[in-house]
Amino acid sequence: MTSQQALVRRPSPQLASGIVTHIERTPVDVALAVAQWEQYVETLQRHGWQTTEVPPAPECADSAFIEDTMVVFRNVAVIALPGADARRAETTAAEATIETLGYSINRIRPPGTLDGGDVLKIGDTVFVGRGGRTNAEGVRQLREIFEPIGATVIAVPLTKVLHLKSAVTALPDGTVIGWQPVVDQPTMFNRFLPTPEESGAHVVLLGGNRLLMSGSCPLTAELFSGLGYEPITVDISEYEKLEGCVTCLSVRLRHAPARH
Repeated sequence: MTSQQALVRRPSPQLASGIVTHIERTPVDVALAVAQWEQYVETLQRHGWQTTEVPPAPECADSAFIEDTMVVFRNVAVIALPGADARRAETTAAEATIETLGYSINRIRPPGTLDGGDVLKIGDTVFVGRGGRTNAEGVRQLREIFEPIGATVIAVPLTKVLHLKSAVTALPDGTVIGWQPVVDQPTMFNRFLPTPEESGAHVVLLGGNRLLMSGSCPLTAELFSGLGYEPITVDISEYEKLEGCVTCLSVRLRHAPARH
């Protein structure tokens, strides 16, 4: 098995009715969204990622946002318990798929809630947004599962965006990047670099110096190019209308679990 795998999930025909929390709802072109998803997946593949499709969940409007279904650290996959009841059915097929890849399965259990999009991993440090979708008990359970296998779990206050990774992600050198108006406490991060555009706060590390980014943040792409990185841009306009970003559309698996 390749060391770079990604789980993805085809958008639901009901995508346009997905949940919107912090922005005004605008019409979503579902056919365009499907084309954008296919381009996103093709971009991952072109840059050395093997993609595995989780079976679609047509009844779940937000199911393309596969990242929210789990958090993976080393050989352990923690299946999320989404903070929005309407999204809880999304985890079943995602759990079955990750289990076939050899990962050990744990679960967030009530009364804990946790969305995968609230978790930012930088090396062995795991930042968890404590906000509208992930509660204190969810953070506690994640800490209980991950700390014995070498993680340091840090809770981060979150009041202005849907998920932690709606506000911040990180560059390959560990610098946290974010759209400062929605970051509650930038000082929680050792190194923080504000981005000139909101969508510029979101990058997927493709490997080496390559950064997968939205095409809607040219100033940020220019900034990162000046720092020696190579922006690889995709159009995800229809997902941005639903508070989505480049991280939401995949679960990146960077290390294959040991087979026994």
